[in-house]
Amino acid sequence: MIHEKCLKIGEVSTMLNIPAYVLRYWETEFRELQPRKTRSGQRLYSEKDLDFLRLLVHLRYEEKLTISGCRARLKAAKSASSRDTWTPSNTDTFQETLLEIKKSLQDVLEDLR
Repeated sequence: MIHEKCLKIGEVSTMLNIPAYVLRYWETEFRELQPRKTRSGQRLYSEKDLDFLRLLVHLRYEEKLTISGCRARLKAAKSASSRDTWTPSNTDTFQETLLEIKKSLQDVLEDLR
């Protein structure tokens, strides 16, 4: 069995220059972030977790978004990526999709205000 290299919370904290308590808090705010835990409760962050954390660091500290703004941006990005392969089968479906996109963008704008 091949084991993926995982990092402990202290290592991730140092690597990203983020306090460990912030990493633990983000776990409660973003369901996408669920590091494995050892029997003793030690968090083990995978490469996927690290990628997500790097994105959060960018959104939170470089783009200066609130937690709510980060959530909205992630939701909008997820919606957009799920639509990348979508092709409309009829005009009604296309119109509905445009309205959904418009609403998502309005939600993101509202969160940014």
